[in-house]
Amino acid sequence: MTQVSLTNLITGARAGLLVSFPTDTVPALAAVPEKAALIFAAKQRSQDKPLILMAASAENLWLYVKGDENEYKVWQELADKYWPGGLTLVLPASDRVPKVMNPIDPTTIGIRVPNSAIAQNILAQTGPLATTSANFSGQPPLQTMTEIEVQFPKVLTLEYQGEISGVGIPSTVAKWTGINWQILRQGAIKLDISSDNQI
Repeated sequence: MTQVSLTNLITGARAGLLVSFPTDTVPALAAVPEKAALIFAAKQRSQDKPLILMAASAENLWLYVKGDENEYKVWQELADKYWPGGLTLVLPASDRVPKVMNPIDPTTIGIRVPNSAIAQNILAQTGPLATTSANFSGQPPLQTMTEIEVQFPKVLTLEYQGEISGVGIPSTVAKWTGINWQILRQGAIKLDISSDNQI
């Protein structure tokens, strides 16, 4: 059994182990950013599919991206509107992002704040984590902690009773092009990219 208590999961994550916990979309497979290679290995994931940096608040994420004053204002507006929630913003990465999170194109990073009390509680204590859905690459996201435990026996999964409250749909992904947003994946949030989100 690799199902562990909240305290042990947080301790394990801090120590650099792979962990899994519920979010508002699909359960996450997560590790501290420096250990992101563990996620690629466990999922058998292609290096050209970057991971998402997830944190308990937007304030914990802005250090990992870089832009000018106007860009930060546009990004903040979208974050204020949709976070916490199922929206991932792909933005220019700052030097703080380990290259291993996005090996092919380390110039960008996807960031998100989940609308999940459990996930926020964990992230508030671990700091931002490299995350992705818990499944083998190319397969549907696993929906229960028991399924995750079976497929990833070495991952610390959160001991969790009852149904996971996530919607079961991955986050919507929007990439900043330098002047406006490009939707890479429509997911949990129906994003309206209108002219007010442009510079």
